[in-house]
Order: sequence, then C-alpha cells, then structure tokens
Amino acid sequence: MAGAVTPRTPARYRFRRLGEGACLAFPQGAIFGEAWIEIGDHTLVGERVSISAGMGPGVDLGPHSLVRVGARCSIGRGSHIVGHHSIDIGDDVFTGPYVYITDQNHVYDDPETPIGRQWPRNNPVSIGAGSWLGTGAIILPGTRIGRQSVVAGGAVVRGEFPDHCVIAGVPARVVRRYSPGSGWHAPLHDASMHDAPLRGTSLDDAPRRGTPLDDGPLRDASPLPRDASLLPAPRHDPYPHDATPPGAPDPRPGASVPPGDLPAPSRLDEVPLATEDGWEGPTALPGPGALRTLRPGA
Repeated sequence: MAGAVTPRTPARYRFRRLGEGACLAFPQGAIFGEAWIEIGDHTLVGERVSISAGMGPGVDLGPHSLVRVGARCSIGRGSHIVGHHSIDIGDDVFTGPYVYITDQNHVYDDPETPIGRQWPRNNPVSIGAGSWLGTGAIILPGTRIGRQSVVAGGAVVRGEFPDHCVIAGVPARVVRRYSPGSGWHAPLHDASMHDAPLRGTSLDDAPRRGTPLDDGPLRDASPLPRDASLLPAPRHDPYPHDATPPGAPDPRPGASVPPGDLPAPSRLDEVPLATEDGWEGPTALPGPGALRTLRPGA
C-alpha cells in the first residue's frame, strides 16, 4: 500500500518497535515521539490515526516507551492515542473509528489562570487484552479496563473496571458482567442504591419506591404518588381510534376502510375539537361519538 508505514519501509526505524506484519495505513494522522512508541505484530492502524508521545517532536522522554499497542490490534480510522506518561493497550484490542485515548488531562485548580495555561496532570491508562472500544469512546487518564471487556460507543470512561464487563454511558459505568455460572447478566445492585428495578406495575399492587426484584428488605418505604396531579398527563390524541362507532359508514364515496380508520382533514382549519359534548368544528357533527365528516367540496 503506497504511503503506508510497515516494517519494510524506512519509517520503521523511527519507532521504538514496529512488529512484524504491522501497518500504519495511509494517510497517517499526527505521529511524533516514535522513539517512545511500540506497536505489536500484525497490528493494523487505520487511516488518519494520530499516535503521539510527549508534547511535541524532538523532546527527550527518558529511557522507557510511553505508548505500547499490543499484537493483532486494530485501531479504527481517525482515532487518537495521546501519551505523556503511560498507555498500555493489550493484545487483540479492536476499536471503532474516532476513539480517543489519553493519559493526560487539563486541570482547573487555579480559578484565575486560564485552564489551557495550567500544567496538566498525568495518570496511566491500561486497556486489557481482547477488549473492544466502540465508535467515539473516550478513555480518560487513570482508566484501567480489564480483559475481554466492551466499551460502548460514545462512552466517557474513567476509573477501574473488571474483566469481562460491558461499560457504557456518560460517565461510563458497568451495565453487564460475565459470571462463569450464569453467563452475561446485569450487575447486582448494592442495597444502598435507589435505582434498582421496581416490583409491580400497578399503584394497587403495593409497589414501593426502592423495592428490589430479589424480594429483599425495603430501602425506602415511601409509597408511589397517588395524587393524579403528580402523575404524567395523558397524551392528547386528536384522532382517537374509537371515535367512529363500529360499522359506521365511511364518508368518502367508494372508500372501504376498517371501522375506526377516519379520514384526515384536508386543511389545517378543518381539525375538529374534542369537548364534553363530542367533536365540534366544521368537520364534526355534534353529539358524543359522532362521526366526523368532511365538508362538501373540501
């Protein structure tokens, strides 16, 4: 591939290590600090991927590599791997496009100094072998993701996460885990949490806010609201399906439609209004449940 960087091109000498069969597709993004970057065997780096070590080219970053990408990885196009302290990506890690991984972030300790001028803070990042990072995921400093884990697209991840889990959300949290005995399942809720699923679906079924599905003790015995003013207002439907009595004739000549399927008004000013006495307006006959008709020639 013309323009690609492989172990058989002169550009390989710039890297701390570029493994056998590795390839950086053309065109590359911003790549500098190659002497502190390692890329494993048979890893494919997509087009326009930026990989950097340090603040800029020509800086001595010490004796050890800062960015290490394992073997047989696939880094999606347009992604960024921005290393200043330590980023470890295990073997067989795949990412979607436009994933952002960094071990450095801005600080805002001084409320008077512009944030961009305050010295940033570093924290190492580690992504376990066999993991998948979805499109647009952001991995922030200090993140440690276990083996064989999934990061959902668009997640903003910071913190430590176990092996075999699904991570999603902003901020990201574990939404599924794997147990050898029971397979993949939702994570167990702590008894102090108030977002556990509720038991029961009716106000009269004695459900209580915070009642867990496992029939454990109530965490919050406050009943659900019974005041109708506290419940969501019903959605107004200007064309209820029961407005036409079964078997009523269709007002359109030659038309054959199921009962309840009413013709839509041809102009905005022909929309009927629902009142206690039935439908009112130029397209409605008075009386409860009356059949709506269009004006002749409308």
